[in-house]
Amino acid sequence: MILEARDVHFSFGSTPALRGANLAVAAGEIVAVMGPSGSGKSTLLHCLAGILVPDAGEVLFAEQRLDALGEVARSTVRRDRFGFVFQFGQLVPELSAEENVALPLLLGGAKRPTALARAREWLVRLGLDGLGQRRSGELSGGQEQRVALARGMVTGPEVLFADEPTGALDSLTGEQVMDLLTANAREHGTTVVLVTHEPRVAAYADREVIVRDGLVTPLTLGATP
Repeated sequence: MILEARDVHFSFGSTPALRGANLAVAAGEIVAVMGPSGSGKSTLLHCLAGILVPDAGEVLFAEQRLDALGEVARSTVRRDRFGFVFQFGQLVPELSAEENVALPLLLGGAKRPTALARAREWLVRLGLDGLGQRRSGELSGGQEQRVALARGMVTGPEVLFADEPTGALDSLTGEQVMDLLTANAREHGTTVVLVTHEPRVAAYADREVIVRDGLVTPLTLGATP
């Protein structure tokens, strides 16, 4: 398994979000994490990604304790080995599309011409050729989310974390983004942890689990998320 949560507990103040969550994800697998609002699914993603440190339990990445690392070391793992796509893209508005995509490479020490060249390759791959100089305000919602996907994939991450990546999109555009996300993840062998509350989005995954009351259970036939 490339990624594991073992008996993970996490609380926001006195409010528990995770109450002993367990999840194991195989390399190259696409797993959809479903559940109602407030169930703890995004908290679980943030713990798996090393953004949050569990109050108890363990998070393992590539058989090493991610939760036991210091903040600097966890940040390095997130920069070099993980990719992220969020619901609203979270592009830097002052930067062009290609600069947004190149940003993780630049933060990792790549030279600007090299980073921008790789960014342009990903924009072409995701059907955004010719839009590299546009800023987020000059792009449609679907185009912005494809830029965010390019930014998440440009470093060649081992794991891509996608938190409600289609939540701000209409159904057709959401399907286009999911087609691109899953196709590119499978082409590159990228593991994907996908948080969603939409069954049509979860259907793109190899496997679905449900988070309820801070616990993870497999989705069984006939179950309702």
